[in-house]
Amino acid sequence: MKNIPVKPKTFLTTSPSLPRLPAALLLLSILLQGCLPASASPVQTAVLPLPTPTATLEVILPALEETAPPPESIAPQPISRVLIVTFDGMRPEAIETAEMTNVIALMQSGAYTMSAQTIMPSNTLPAHAAMVTGTCPAKNAVRWNEYVPQNGFALGTDIFDLAHAVGLRTGIVTGKLKLRQLTEPTSTDFFGFVDNTDEDKDRITLENLAVDELKKGFGLALIHFPDGDVVGHKYGWLSKQQLAAYKKNDNDLGLLIKALKNSGYYDGTLFIITSDHGGRNEDPKHGENTPEIMTIPWIISGPQVAPGEIQSPVYIIDTAPTVAFALGLPFQADWDGAPVYEAFGLPADTLRAEGCPRVTPELHTTTYDSP
Repeated sequence: MKNIPVKPKTFLTTSPSLPRLPAALLLLSILLQGCLPASASPVQTAVLPLPTPTATLEVILPALEETAPPPESIAPQPISRVLIVTFDGMRPEAIETAEMTNVIALMQSGAYTMSAQTIMPSNTLPAHAAMVTGTCPAKNAVRWNEYVPQNGFALGTDIFDLAHAVGLRTGIVTGKLKLRQLTEPTSTDFFGFVDNTDEDKDRITLENLAVDELKKGFGLALIHFPDGDVVGHKYGWLSKQQLAAYKKNDNDLGLLIKALKNSGYYDGTLFIITSDHGGRNEDPKHGENTPEIMTIPWIISGPQVAPGEIQSPVYIIDTAPTVAFALGLPFQADWDGAPVYEAFGLPADTLRAEGCPRVTPELHTTTYDSP
């Protein structure tokens, strides 16, 4: 028998091309996936690149009407205290003629009138009594013009009574002792009197005494400079000697202002600068009903004051009601005066009464004729 060689059978498992099968199967799998619908495709997670910080999307919006932000409301400086300064016998024109720079500065920063009116009798004590009581002499009964202790004090509730009753420190510093009769001692925490007319000069001056008291703090104070009136009686009204006296007192006012600033009491202080009467160069120098005697300056400067010239009438009896308005003190039904509302940017009181009668009431108390 002839031997015939048998050719071995080929099996896939032993085929030499086995190593290439996985690649072919992978390609076939990819082709089959491409033929399937999208819903049948396996879910795969795609990682997308994030936009860079500088990439911006420009969106055009309709133009909006611009509205300005509301202004910030600033609370006004509160009025903490009132300082009344009186220059005895000063006519309005003396302020500029004597170059009273401190008074002028307060006038320029505040409200003022150069045509305020005093009362009859136009003398120092009755005028100051009308100033602090807000009433005419017919009510406060002060018609005398000298220190007469037996006559007592001005009648009615004065501005020192009101301020002291609510706990404010009150006081008066003056060059004329008769001003002690403006209010009872129980209504003032301090009263200082310096007589500049004495031949024996006092060791302390009026202005230094005033500085010492104001530095202690106060709610209401009245500082009275007598020099202009005293010199006017001797040398004449608007004489160079009188103008020099007013200039010196203006410098004294500057010392008071400086002391208030240094002691921290300037901010919150409302200043009222005025006079009790004017004067003339014929006898009697004052006490009469004439324009040069009756017309006085009235200046108010400080917190909440609207600067400018006051157009409405102002009377010396308006001082006490204005102080009460500024400090929030109760008004008195018997007052003849009214607050000078215009000084605070408010409408003037058109229903108010005019000033006191231009006649001197009958005298029923002891009286003396003195400056």
